[in-house]
Amino acid sequence: MKSHTITIKIGGEAGFGIKVAGATLARIFSRAGYQLYDYTEYPSLIRGGHNAYELTIGKTVHHHVRPVNLLIALNQQTVDFHVSELSTDAGIIFDPDKVKPAPPARAFPVPFSKLVKDINGSEMMKNTVALGAALAVLGANIEGLLDLLRQTFSKKGPAVVDINIKAATAGYQYVKSNFSEPFAYQVESQSASPQLYITGNEAAGFGALAGGCSAFFAYPMTPATSLMEFMMKAAPKFGVLARQCEDEISVLNSAIGAGFAGARSMVATSGGGYSLMVEATGLAGMTETPVVIFLVQRPGPATGLPTWSGQADLRFALHAAQDEFPRVILAPGDVEECFYHTAAALNFAEKYQLPVFVLSDKNLAEGGKTVAPFDQSKIKIEKGEWLSQLSGEEYLRYKLTATGVSPRVLPGTAGALQIGNSDEHDEFGYSTDDGATRTQQMEKRMKKMETLLKELPEPILYGPQKADLTIVSWGSNKGPILQAMEELSGVSVNFLHFIYVWPFPTPNSERLIREAGKLLVIEQNFSGQFEGLIRQHVGRVPEEHLRKYDGRPIWPHEIAEKIKRLLSDSGQ
Repeated sequence: MKSHTITIKIGGEAGFGIKVAGATLARIFSRAGYQLYDYTEYPSLIRGGHNAYELTIGKTVHHHVRPVNLLIALNQQTVDFHVSELSTDAGIIFDPDKVKPAPPARAFPVPFSKLVKDINGSEMMKNTVALGAALAVLGANIEGLLDLLRQTFSKKGPAVVDINIKAATAGYQYVKSNFSEPFAYQVESQSASPQLYITGNEAAGFGALAGGCSAFFAYPMTPATSLMEFMMKAAPKFGVLARQCEDEISVLNSAIGAGFAGARSMVATSGGGYSLMVEATGLAGMTETPVVIFLVQRPGPATGLPTWSGQADLRFALHAAQDEFPRVILAPGDVEECFYHTAAALNFAEKYQLPVFVLSDKNLAEGGKTVAPFDQSKIKIEKGEWLSQLSGEEYLRYKLTATGVSPRVLPGTAGALQIGNSDEHDEFGYSTDDGATRTQQMEKRMKKMETLLKELPEPILYGPQKADLTIVSWGSNKGPILQAMEELSGVSVNFLHFIYVWPFPTPNSERLIREAGKLLVIEQNFSGQFEGLIRQHVGRVPEEHLRKYDGRPIWPHEIAEKIKRLLSDSGQ
């Protein structure tokens, strides 16, 4: 692929501000008008270990891109672990007193520790020296970094601001004075327009608030924890009840209780945490209580790879809890979709009185991306069938209706007896094991799927209407697929992206899949879980697939190589 991007990686020991340094670099380029996507690698350790931060910048960036073009090595492990990721013309910035560079990369030896010592700074400031050096190597102006340092440390007083500015300037000037030949990758000035630099979890949090979430429950579990932290911090400002419960069992049960009482309720967790919520999911299904379950996927089973990414919980979400009941499963593909469709999930949950799953993953949840400011006017809060008062008739909480949706009233409404338990029930809510009533209630609940399917958003087709190769995928694979298509030219390929993966398929998606040329299904699990849905519900067997399950993202170059190979084999 011809590169239209620059990828920078910073690595070092945990505790030396690797992620903070990377995020600072991202903000500099975001303010300069670049699009970007970042990615963090860290081990599942309470303390210590190797951390790395990766940033791709460019005019159009859908995802972070390999290979790495500039490596900032704050320790030897960074070189040892990441040398295989470098492009042939990559550069390495390192402290020659502590790190041996990796040939054939271009070496930029910068004595971080000595420069820090010369200004009477602390060893912790060597990442600030490295940032200054990196900007000089890339041909960027240092003023953006200095402005950020002033803003970041202003509350700590002028002395702290001054020493950090000296550290950044020392690194910048050292490169300018000692390396005259320009590096292969140079940044260019961009026309800056307003944009956000935001992670998927942050975007989902804003979407929940914009969508009227009034009760949020969670227990810390990577990689969903940052969404919990966001909601806990934002809750007081927006009048939201936010609670960290004692365990995941109480998380979903608390949310169901809030939903029963009329709140727009949401939880956030990952696979191991959701395993403890399965029984309560069935309770939400039987009592027809709305709740949004934000499930941030990571590799399993058991603890698995807790700080890495995957897409293997689709079938888990689809079949969790015994027997059958209606549910909606959606999987945002980028941070914009996290915002708009988390809000939409709250609408679907309340309107159809059922659990709605939002499937994210570590790559999307913790990945930062630049986007245009969100348009909150696009979000409409829909509450569905509510009765404010009764007109003399007896209230039937589980009334048989043509749509499968029974009108709700708030608990405490005069004359409206509300009964909710985990047993099968009649229209009033009284427990029963009568066969005819069971059949009626089961069919009533499942009618919701027929009804909501009529308003479920169709998948989005990117590229030409007709193509020799059609990529089908879901969730966060959207970014690397679009990035691969951006870098390729003159190939007959399009991409059908599913945000709403259950109920499946919608009428238009079935037609598109049946009429497509060769199908390539891309997903991050071993067995091809979404491909299986295509086989089962459309009856077409996709000709090709690309699956990855090592905890790392599917990289755009891997997708591009697959596309070129398939089209080459078919004579394209």
